[in-house]
Amino acid sequence: MVPSILSADFATLADELAVVASAGVKVVHLDVMDGHFVPNITIGPPVVAKLRQHSDLVFDSHLMISEPARYVEAFAKAGVNNITFHIEASDEPEKLVDTIHDLGCTAGITFNPETPVEAIRKVAPLCEMVLVMTVHPGFGGQEFMPEAAAKVVQVREIVGPDIRVEVDGGIDPETTPLVVSYGADTLVAGSAIFGEPDRVAAIEAIRKASK
Repeated sequence: MVPSILSADFATLADELAVVASAGVKVVHLDVMDGHFVPNITIGPPVVAKLRQHSDLVFDSHLMISEPARYVEAFAKAGVNNITFHIEASDEPEKLVDTIHDLGCTAGITFNPETPVEAIRKVAPLCEMVLVMTVHPGFGGQEFMPEAAAKVVQVREIVGPDIRVEVDGGIDPETTPLVVSYGADTLVAGSAIFGEPDRVAAIEAIRKASK
């Protein structure tokens, strides 16, 4: 269970992280958007560095940005633990995975719902995680895309049982059983958690649904 801060209260992000940590969460998802690769803009390395001063959670960063190779070092220095980038934004994805590893971070690869799974076939086995987007990247609160979720099956066939398969987009207690049945083992949820007044209860509801 990985809460996404995209739907959190940005005025009190440190407090939001503390609340989800109190629910036993170990990892938090940081949605990084540049206004170019996707139309929205969120946070950059300075905000991540400040959050790192207030949290020991694992920072799972999702770079929805153009030219990710230009920025991975800055995010690593800011304190992220995992760096996931889009196959559509990288001309040399295998080289970028090596760079991320050299920076001391784990690497993830992701792809837009319209992109075929085949696009990540070569790079996915080099990563620690594959992120399957079940909405279009760029905005929170979108409707879950069942046809995109089904790609988890193909991804799992490519990477086997030892690489994490994460899903992000429209994850809630209703959609959780489906993606788990496809082979996902890491679930990112934003509005289903931070859109609820009781964040802890919302996390527990998704956990229960995953079983």
